[in-house]
Amino acid sequence: MTSEKKARDVVLHSGIPVKPVYGPGDLADFDPARDLGVPGEYPFTRGIHPEMYRARVWTMRQYVGFGTPAESNGRFKYLMAHGQDALNVAFDLPTQLGLDSDDARAAGEVGRVGMAVDSLADMEEAFDGIAANRVSVSFTINSMAAIIQAMYMVVAEKQGIPWDRIVTTPQNDILKEFVARGTWVYPVEPSLRLVADLAEFCARRAPRVNPISICGYHIREAGCTTAQEMAYGLAMAAAYTELLLRRGLDVDEFAPRLSFNFTCWGKIFEEVAKFRAGRRLYARMMKERFGAKNPKSMMFRSLIGGGGSAFTVQEPENNIVRGAYLALTAALSGAQTMALPTYDEAYTIPSPKAQLIALRTMQICAEESGVADTVDPLGGSYYVEALTQAMEKKILEELAHVETLGGIVEAVKSGALQAEVAREAYRFEQKVLSGEIPKVGVNRHVAQDGEAQSRDLELYRLDPRVEQAQVVKLDRLRRERDGQTVARALDRLRDEARGAGNLMGPILEGVRAYATLGEMAGALRDVFGEHKEPVRF
Repeated sequence: MTSEKKARDVVLHSGIPVKPVYGPGDLADFDPARDLGVPGEYPFTRGIHPEMYRARVWTMRQYVGFGTPAESNGRFKYLMAHGQDALNVAFDLPTQLGLDSDDARAAGEVGRVGMAVDSLADMEEAFDGIAANRVSVSFTINSMAAIIQAMYMVVAEKQGIPWDRIVTTPQNDILKEFVARGTWVYPVEPSLRLVADLAEFCARRAPRVNPISICGYHIREAGCTTAQEMAYGLAMAAAYTELLLRRGLDVDEFAPRLSFNFTCWGKIFEEVAKFRAGRRLYARMMKERFGAKNPKSMMFRSLIGGGGSAFTVQEPENNIVRGAYLALTAALSGAQTMALPTYDEAYTIPSPKAQLIALRTMQICAEESGVADTVDPLGGSYYVEALTQAMEKKILEELAHVETLGGIVEAVKSGALQAEVAREAYRFEQKVLSGEIPKVGVNRHVAQDGEAQSRDLELYRLDPRVEQAQVVKLDRLRRERDGQTVARALDRLRDEARGAGNLMGPILEGVRAYATLGEMAGALRDVFGEHKEPVRF
């Protein structure tokens, strides 16, 4: 006689245990009127729009940019021709760090992981033939967000398009750069000043710009848990809100244009619960803590995308399947915008074929799966509602822990938050290596025939002529522009940086004079200095 096999224990990434079965008893503390509500109404648990995808499906915004502005322009148009309705622009590391392509520190990196942008001339080339009022554009840029946004605004000027007609989302979330990605330049306080300068300027001069995209995505990619991703995002949103309130802005003057960028590469129901809990926590924070009155100020508008770390080198075609589940998760989570990694992302800059498959995956999800037929299709599930309640408690615990570290800004300055993320990243990797976290083709169902890695992928190889072309363009630009006008603009930028005024005016002056990104970043570096990263374990 054989004994019954013991059921395995399940604990989610956020530390929440999962029961085998859920029922009404798991919702003893659940108040539908308070915690659930109806779609499009406070606290927005079920989604921020009354009919969600029945009225308008999510925006599809693939992350793209590489090589020269001309090459990127071609890929932008390729994706738009196949139905992509928005752009998410990648910049190379020199651009992200405020270095011109001819800077010695940029050698070997020009155009490698994104588009190289040195001046207004490059931005004009990147958006040649693309009307600034016809497409929504996101810029994955942070320390240089004010300069890149200014370049795009001048491109719009030159196209005869007023600023109140352009829709852009500069990421402009410098706190998560200090925590996760490292493309910071200036110390924390002057970096926050630049974030606020751009947000304040856009609130008053370019009202359709989303001036800050609070980004838990990269912190999750760096290793934090699911609950920490949401908690840190909410803490950063609060910090930016306080920063702008100190500028004298009313919360309803800027909060409707705040947006979020989060990932969804974990377990489907954990991710759905994270977003449902996050939406209502954000709504309550904006209403109760900051006194927002406009419902749009309480809406958690989100780009939800799969993280590249969800995909594997082994058997890369399996990543197409993973991408489909990510798209489903993002839709069930209530995304306003969706972006997917490509199946070749563990190997290379995405090929046109891989990007088209990712785009088609989102289109199939929207038009064939039925997930867009009704709002919050998982709402009312015993499991989902109980998990949303548990996730809310876990997020609040993480927020409380951030406060013990002195708040999000002080935790970043001291390096305490970076250390938290690093520890979680180590724990996660140990669980993958041990097999506790399953990855098919990596630690489960591993191929034994040497075919785990594909030999059929189209690998992107950076042409060294990209860097040469950018350097030649820069040399010609410096010879042909009005050097005295540039010098005056840079002097004004330094002078204004020494004071307390908004720096967008002098930045725009420098952009119009064709001062380079490196020259303007250098002028600010002269005044602000550079950040020195605290190292803690």
